[in-house]
Formats: sequence, C-alpha cells, structure tokens
Amino acid sequence: MDASASPDGPQEAAALPLPDSAVTPNDLALHLTRLALTAPDLGSAMTPVLDTLVGHTAAVGAGYFQWREATLAYHARSASGEMPEGPQMAALLAHGLPGNMPLLRALERAEGVLYFEETQDCEIAAGFPDLGVRALLAAPVTSQSGELVGALLAHVFTPHVWTPAERQLVGSVTGLLALLAARLDAEERERAAHESALRAIGLCLEARDAETQGHTDRVTDLAVRLGEHLGLNDTGLRTLRWGAYLHDIGKIGIPDDILHHPGGLSAEMRGRMQEHVGDGVRLATQLSFLPQATLDVIGAHHEWWDGRGYPAGLKGEEIALPARIFSVCDVFDALTNARPYKAAWSMGATLEYIQDLSGQQFDPQVVEALLAVLGDELPAVM
Repeated sequence: MDASASPDGPQEAAALPLPDSAVTPNDLALHLTRLALTAPDLGSAMTPVLDTLVGHTAAVGAGYFQWREATLAYHARSASGEMPEGPQMAALLAHGLPGNMPLLRALERAEGVLYFEETQDCEIAAGFPDLGVRALLAAPVTSQSGELVGALLAHVFTPHVWTPAERQLVGSVTGLLALLAARLDAEERERAAHESALRAIGLCLEARDAETQGHTDRVTDLAVRLGEHLGLNDTGLRTLRWGAYLHDIGKIGIPDDILHHPGGLSAEMRGRMQEHVGDGVRLATQLSFLPQATLDVIGAHHEWWDGRGYPAGLKGEEIALPARIFSVCDVFDALTNARPYKAAWSMGATLEYIQDLSGQQFDPQVVEALLAVLGDELPAVM
C-alpha cells in the first residue's frame, strides 16, 4: 500500500462478509437509515453505524466525533468496539480531536472516505500510531454548505488492507448516514439556538419578577443534577432545562402591583397570581418546538404530591417527574436566597422544611435525591 490516503471511489460489486448472504450493503444502509430517522439525538443515530462497521469489517473499534465551535475540536459522541487506551486517549476523550489535526484538515478537503492501510510514517495519519492504531478509515460528515461538522473513524491495531467488500460496505453505509448525520447536526444546532433563546427569556423573567440574580441558572443547574441522579436521559434533561427556563413565563401578564406586592396577597390577588400557570402554558404552546415534558414543568410545578396544589389538583405520579423535580428545586432556591420580602434561610432550615413536606408537597424520592445530590454541601447537623 502507498502511505497516503485516497478518497474512496466507485468499487466493483463483491461478496460481503455478512452472516446472511442475502443481506446487501443497500439492505444495511436502508435499515440503518430507518433507525437513524427515529433516533432522538445524533449519538443514538450513529451507534448502529459504528456497530455495523465493527461487526462487518476488520475494524475493531469505531467512533463518531462532532465539531464544537466553543473548543475548536471534534468531540466523541458515540463509540463501538475496542478503543485505544492510555493517557493520550484519555486526553483526546476529555478535550476532543484538535481541529488542526492533519487527518481532520484532510477530511475538510476530502470528497469521500479516506483509507489508511498503515498509519506509520503517514503524515496525514500523524498521532494515530502513538495510540496503537495501525490501520484507519475516516469518513467526513459535512453540512449542506460543505462545512465539515463531524468525522466517522474506524480503526485496526494492526496493518490492514481494506478489501473491496469492506470499501463497498463502508461506502454504502457512511454515504447515506453522513447525510443523516449532517441533518441531525443541523437539528442539534437549532436546539442549541432554542436553548439560548429560552435561557434569555428566563433571565428576563427573573429580572422583572425581582428574583435574586442568578436564580434561573441556579435552579436549572440543580434540577439537572437531580434529573441525572434520577436517571433522566439527555432528551429528558434538555426538556427539564427548558421547563426551568420558562416555568414562570405566565407572569408576563401579572400586573406589577401584584408581582411586586411587599406583603401577603389578598385572596383576589392570590387568585390572579395563580393564573400565571395556565397563562404560561398557553404562551409556551405558541413555541411549536417545545415538547410536552417542558409544558408539564410549566403547568404542574405548583402541584403537590398529596393533591393540594394548583391549578389541576394533580396527585402523586399524575404529576410528571420533571415537574416534581423542578418543584423541589424552585422552593429550595427561593428559600436559601434573599428576596425583597424575606431574608435567606440557612440550608439546614431549608432542608428541614422540605423534608417536613416530603409526601405532602414534594415527591419523597425527589427529596431523597436532593439530599443525595447535595452530599458534602449538607450541614453537619443534618
């Protein structure tokens, strides 16, 4: 093999090393495309592709790396099979593949898959021999404008001549999935834009409501920590964050004389204040991209575990878990920070109050999660 890589060109048909001889590269590509179309995120979409590469070529491991503008690096999003070990690999997983890496520069110009039968003494594959990778294939994933947004890599720990059958499989699979990955990447970028906009709305609401500065970010961060502890997946955590940003969006319509009232509210004022929940759901519904789980946080974060909350009097697990999580976090942050009408409570007093209402206002498992997540932050008296 010559030491340089070359873009994958048309390959002659060849028998595939598949258990079922009736399965063709096109069959695999169609199956994987269907899986990717239903995948909730980019990492999930790429996993079947990587599994196929590892299962039906000589590659012992494969990974998908996605570009992040903030770090100027390509970060691992999904992997399959054996990965290189050692401090260099750990650093790459932590910090990503640098954007100026020779291989990634080559992929920016490549028109197809690049194959390396031996990485030793190959300038384009510089760095990979140090990881123990001796043979490599790299497929570029580009946006509609042609910008490189990701790289699909598969490796072997010994030199390997990539066969026509392997190249046919790789070409069929990565050609279609690269298009899907580009589309999904665009969707993730759109979600990132949505998230920035929703956080900005939350910060504006915080300012108008005379909340302690930083309330939005603090309560969102704590809610995500509890969500992770309780097993929410990436999609669940994202919808929880969005709900946290928008939980009080209905207060936009609350008059200032009620919103900033210095003392206790009259029954009439309290009734108007409680209307902010329904108003918030109606407003948020106008944002067509918001999932139901986010609307649940907005609509049910004042519901109580025992059914004595508002606006619907939901009880127990009738209240969506994200709303139950956020409810505890909102009260915790409100009590531990000063407001115009109250001084900040100590953490000990706040947690004692929340524990007293476990099984009444709050879901007991969420209260336990709060105590577990705070961990070392808990006062010695607890």
